Amino acid sequence: MIEKKCPNCQTNNISNARYCSGCGYELPKIEQEIPNDSKVNVLPSASKSEKTKKRMALIFGIIGAAFGSFVAQHYFFDNSSFDKKMMQVASEINKTCPIMVDQFTRLDNTLSLPNNTFQYNYTIVGVAKSEVNIDTVKKYIEPTLLNNVKTSPDMKIFRDNKMTLVYNYRDKNGEHVWKFSVTPEMYR
Repeated sequence: MIEKKCPNCQTNNISNARYCSGCGYELPKIEQEIPNDSKVNVLPSASKSEKTKKRMALIFGIIGAAFGSFVAQHYFFDNSSFDKKMMQVASEINKTCPIMVDQFTRLDNTLSLPNNTFQYNYTIVGVAKSEVNIDTVKKYIEPTLLNNVKTSPDMKIFRDNKMTLVYNYRDKNGEHVWKFSVTPEMYR
C-alpha cells in the first residue's frame, strides 16, 4: 500500500487520506491515471436497469443507517450536553475517515454544525461532476435517504432530537456535485 507522508509533521498516512491523521494538515493530492477508454459510470443513467438504480439507493440508505446506529449506541447515553455529544460523534467517525463506503463513494469526514445539524461529506471517486446525472440522483437517491431517516430504528435518535442531516457530495476534483438536507419537517 502506498503511503503519503505529511509535509507538516512527517506522519505516514494511507494513500487515499485527505488530511493527516497526526496533525489534521491537508495532504497533497496524488493523481492516479484512469485510462481514457474505460468510462466510469457511477450513478445509474436512464439506460441502466431499475435493479441497479435501486441498489445504489439502498447503498446510500445503509450508509446513513450505519452511522445513525453508531451515534445512537455509543454517544447518547452519558450526561454531557447534546452539542458536545454530536461533536464527539463527528470526531470519532472522522478518526476512521477517509473510508470507502462502496465502490464509488468515499466518506471524507463528518461535521457537527450549528442549528442541530449533522453533515456527512462524501467524494464520488474517479468521476467528474460533468459525468453525474443529477436528475437521476434526485429521482432515486433522495427518496431513499428520506425514507431511511423516517423509518429506520437506527435513525430514531436523530428524529427524537429534531436533527437536520446533510449529505454533501463532491467529485474527484473536489468540486461540489450535490447536497441533500433532511430536515425535521420532512420526516415528521
